[in-house]
Amino acid sequence: MNRIALAIHGGCGVMAKLDLSEEEWAAARADLHRSLQAGWAVLDTGGSALDAVQAAVVVMENSPHFNAGYGAALNTDGEHELDASIMDGRTLEAGAVTLAKRIRNPIKAARRVMEKGEAVLLGGPAADAFAQAEGLDIVEPDYFTTERRVKALAAMKEHVAAGTAIKASEAEKHGTVGAVALDRAGHLAAATSTGGYNNKPAGRIGDTPIVGAGTYARDGVCAVSGTGKGEFFIRYAVGHEVASRINYLGEDLEKAAGKVIMEDLKPHNIGAGLVAVAADGSIAAPYNTDGMFRGWVTSEGQFFVATHSKVFEV
Repeated sequence: MNRIALAIHGGCGVMAKLDLSEEEWAAARADLHRSLQAGWAVLDTGGSALDAVQAAVVVMENSPHFNAGYGAALNTDGEHELDASIMDGRTLEAGAVTLAKRIRNPIKAARRVMEKGEAVLLGGPAADAFAQAEGLDIVEPDYFTTERRVKALAAMKEHVAAGTAIKASEAEKHGTVGAVALDRAGHLAAATSTGGYNNKPAGRIGDTPIVGAGTYARDGVCAVSGTGKGEFFIRYAVGHEVASRINYLGEDLEKAAGKVIMEDLKPHNIGAGLVAVAADGSIAAPYNTDGMFRGWVTSEGQFFVATHSKVFEV
């Protein structure tokens, strides 16, 4: 039987250690653990990588500690516009939604778009209407709002007014959640979901719903989910670039992922990170910020989560 593997991220823009109480950090780590448990339960019982990444992302979309679903960022108009995508490495089929405002779990809508096969990406009111027609949970827009995001929006507006936006912390800027998995059949999958970045222009679309940029999976190569300034992830086709370095240059996963995050994106001085799993079950999670919410499970079933440099076995 093939080795199974799972890795998740909750965004590379995390707060400074003193910005949250130890109880709040523990709560965030607990939700990372719950996300891993949800995905691993699928893989460990012979389920698909596609089901595993969706299950893991749903947990983080339902948590207020991450910028996706409940707890998502607010745009310049003080509204939520949610993005998500999912990709099946076995078939290269993918589905995505963007600018959604009422879908409780955007990753579920992205999965339905993929399964319908009539489109890869649906946006705006059409995405909300599609999800509702498919019987997915629909909520009022204020369901997603948390006090932390309201404060972050206010802080970013102050930075913009003062001309100091470049000095804003990664936590004030953005965040994303994602998962990558390898199942016992050797199939790979990736899923990513986000609220974008705080004070983003209304109607802005980042890399998360763009297949090949924020999300990519290809059997025999790797699966990738990214987090960071989406405009640059689009320009560099980050997910596909990591896969291409493995496929065409013969690089291992750690080298390929590290090259893109730590070298290719470095000149732009942006926060960036990703999680990826290769066809052999190896995992990489490079990031260039002070920290990244992340977690993974070893082939022996050991669970690990981390926010900054310290890694916790859970």
